Amino acid sequence: MPHAIAKDNVRLYFEEAGSGTPIIFLHEFAADHTNWEPQMRYFSRGHRCIAYSARGYTPSDVPPTSDVYTYKHFYTDALAVLDHLNIARAHFIGLSMGSYSSLQVGLNAPERALSMTLAAVGSGSNLENLDAFRKQCQANAVQYETTGSIEVAKATREAPSRIPFLLKDPRGHADFYAALARHSAQGSANTMRSFQGGRPSIYTLTDAIRKVPTPALILCGDEDDNCVEPSLFLKQHLAAAGLSFFPKSGHVLNLEEPALFNEMVERFIALVEAGRWPVRDARSMKPG
Repeated sequence: MPHAIAKDNVRLYFEEAGSGTPIIFLHEFAADHTNWEPQMRYFSRGHRCIAYSARGYTPSDVPPTSDVYTYKHFYTDALAVLDHLNIARAHFIGLSMGSYSSLQVGLNAPERALSMTLAAVGSGSNLENLDAFRKQCQANAVQYETTGSIEVAKATREAPSRIPFLLKDPRGHADFYAALARHSAQGSANTMRSFQGGRPSIYTLTDAIRKVPTPALILCGDEDDNCVEPSLFLKQHLAAAGLSFFPKSGHVLNLEEPALFNEMVERFIALVEAGRWPVRDARSMKPG
């Protein structure tokens, strides 16, 4: 199986398809590389597409200690996959955890990102509830360690932001959570403890975010309550950002609404490549 090697020698499993300008897909906490299959099939018709499983998600390596699961490890892992494939720049398409990592690439290595699609971004960023969110992440990590992935998946599939997926596509929802139940409990616990529970809130990164020139498309389900305000925040502060809400949609946008997701991202990438996704013109902003 093909693997890229991270800076700390963790092996990262990836798949690729197609040729053309590269696109790399970064999955959410509850997913892995397989959940990008609708996008891999669609975008590989005109692009070189890469999907990989993050550390802690088999068939990538599952390091045993949580100290190597920080947000810095996750975004540099994406760059390690590109380095392995000798790709200098790519379009980054992320969902949730993957969106946060894509944003970190924009903040720390903007020369590597042709664009950023940030879907379902920013959950857990609210500063008023940040301590409670982090405590819940620690508790969730313990739950993975004590009850295992199967039992956690049973609870996760009933989370409020997951219900729209269930209502629209019960078969797809069932497949998604059957896959979640097969994830490594150790990898999920370590990811929950260090990445989810340790990453900085996007609201603490305002000054740095304002300096990011990378074209960005922000996508959010209008029933994904924890991501609505962070999406609006990023639209306000990213210089070259567009924002769209998916109606009657929750967190798993690329699977809930694959046709709409693909259409919007395809148009975005085409405009970026044509040089037609500029920084916002100051004349369109309210004075003061």
